[in-house]
Order: sequence, then structure tokens, then C-alpha cells
Amino acid sequence: MSRTLTLDGRRIRDLASFYDAINRTFMTGVDWRLGHSLDALDDMLYGGYGALDGDAPVTLVWTDFERSREALGIETTRAWLQDKLDTPGRYDTARIRRDLDALDAGSGPTFFDLVLEILAAHPNITLEMR
Repeated sequence: MSRTLTLDGRRIRDLASFYDAINRTFMTGVDWRLGHSLDALDDMLYGGYGALDGDAPVTLVWTDFERSREALGIETTRAWLQDKLDTPGRYDTARIRRDLDALDAGSGPTFFDLVLEILAAHPNITLEMR
């Protein structure tokens, strides 16, 4: 039987509030919080703790979906990538610059697009956009 979880898109205004919403939805009953990392998000979606129990089917209802798309869109993505560039030695700056150029050219994914790709890679999770 599929569980239903709700991600409250009304609360998503930026990256910090996105991760707050993710933690409220998925990290119930856990005494630690998911860090601000797409890799950590991907790992968490494999389950085993919080609201996910292994690979049991889950329906994720994402409310105010379009509002979230806008909040995690081009400007937020540009700031996220620029922040990585401003942290020398920690990230592949050539790749980040290519990502920024693609974003500015209209061909690169936004942070929101990347989140959707991660969700789609987990076949036990069905996304319902509202």
C-alpha cells in the first residue's frame, strides 16, 4: 500500500525554505536534519529512515507546485551556482561555469529541474503536482 506525503510548496521561497519543507515532510521522527545538498536529498529518498521505509511505494503530493518552480528557478539557481564559485577549491569551477553559461543561455536546468530529476530516479516515489 502506498503512503502519501505532502510537500507544502507554499512554504518554499528559496533553497533554505525548500530544505526546511523537505525536512518537515521526510525527516519526521528523526533527531537530525537533511543538509542542503542534492546528493543528500537523493540518498534520503532511497529510504530507511524518517518518513520513508525502504522502497515502499510513496505518493508525494507537492502543493503549490508552480510557485515552487518559480521560487527554485533561474535566479535561485544562479545564486546557488555562484555561491559554489565563491567557494574556491571545493567545487569543479569549470563545470560550475559551464552550468551557469547553460542556465544563462536558457538550456541549463534550474535547481527545481534537478530536484524533479532526482525524484524521477526513484521508481517507488510517485509525484503528484498540485
